[in-house]
Amino acid sequence: MAQQICANRALIGKFASLLRTEPASIKGRIHRVESMSVEPRRIENQLTDKGFVPVYTTAIIEQPWDSYTEQDHATWSILFKRQREILKGRACAEFIDNQERFGMAAGQIPRFEEINALLAKTTGWQLIGVEGLLPELDFFEHLANRRFPVTWWIRRPEQIDYIAEPDMFHDLFGHVPLLLNPVFADYMAAYGRGGVKAHGVSAEALVNLTRLYWYTVEFGLIRQDGALRIYGSGIVSSKGESIHCLESDAPNRIGFDIKRIMRTRYRIDTFQKTYFVIDSFEQLMEATRPDFVPIYAELATQPAYPAAAVLETDTLIHRGSGEGWATDADA
Repeated sequence: MAQQICANRALIGKFASLLRTEPASIKGRIHRVESMSVEPRRIENQLTDKGFVPVYTTAIIEQPWDSYTEQDHATWSILFKRQREILKGRACAEFIDNQERFGMAAGQIPRFEEINALLAKTTGWQLIGVEGLLPELDFFEHLANRRFPVTWWIRRPEQIDYIAEPDMFHDLFGHVPLLLNPVFADYMAAYGRGGVKAHGVSAEALVNLTRLYWYTVEFGLIRQDGALRIYGSGIVSSKGESIHCLESDAPNRIGFDIKRIMRTRYRIDTFQKTYFVIDSFEQLMEATRPDFVPIYAELATQPAYPAAAVLETDTLIHRGSGEGWATDADA
C-alpha cells in the first residue's frame, strides 16, 4: 500500500493546478520557474510545513543522457525489471509490444532521440525533455501539438518507493509506449486540444476534464480477449495497483461512460475505489469527438459522485466489496 500511496502522491503534483477551484486561495504557495538554463535543472516539489508544494517550470531541454550516473541506470533497471515482471498477463498487449518496439530494456535509460525516431514516423509524436512539472496550459498545448513532456531526471535510490512528483520512470515507462498506438495517440492529442479549450471555459470544466484523464490515461482498464487488462500509466508504473486493480474484490469495475467519469471523484492517496473499463481505444477516441462545452454546462448543475458510488445506470462489471477503503474525502 505504501508504494501505491507514493505513486499517487506523484500524480498529485501533475494535477495540482487542474484540481484547484479557487486559484487565488493558493497564490504565493505555488512556485513557477521560467528562465532557461545552460545545464538542465532538477525541479522538484518543495516540502513545507503544509506538505509538498508544486514547483512549475516551462523550460524545454535536451535529454542530458551522458550525464546519467551508474546509479541512475541502476535505478531504471530495478524499476523496469520489477514492473515488467508484475505486468505479465496484466498489461494490455499494446503496452508490452510497444515497449519492445521502442527497445526499452533494463540495461540502461532509453535515449529520447531514439524513441522520437520511431514515434515521428509512426504517429507523429515526439518526446520533449522537461525539468519538472509544467503549468496546465503549457501541458495541454504540448499534447495538442503531439509533444509529450518527459521529466529528464529519475528518482534517487532512497525514492524508489516514494517520490512526490512524476519522474522519468513514470513518464517514460508508463506513458510513452501507448503513443505508438495510432488511436490512443490521436486521443492524447484530442485531449490536449480539449484542455486548451477547457482552460478558457471555467475551473469546473478543468475539474471535469481532469477526471477524464485520471480514469483513462492514468488509471484506465481495457477489455481484451475476454479479460480485463491495464492501460493506465498510473497503474502500470505501480506494483501494488497493478495487482489490486485486477485481482482485488474491493474496487468497483464499471463500463466506460464519459459523463459519469467527469462527475466522479477519485483517490489520490490510496488505491482507486473505482476503475472504468473501455472495450477498445476506438471507444475512447469516439468519446472525445463531441464538443465538451455543452457537457460542461450540463454537469455544472449536477453534483459530483463519490469515488465509491455505484449507480443503477452503470454498466457494472464488478461491484466492489469496499474492503480497506479509506473513509476520508475523495479528491
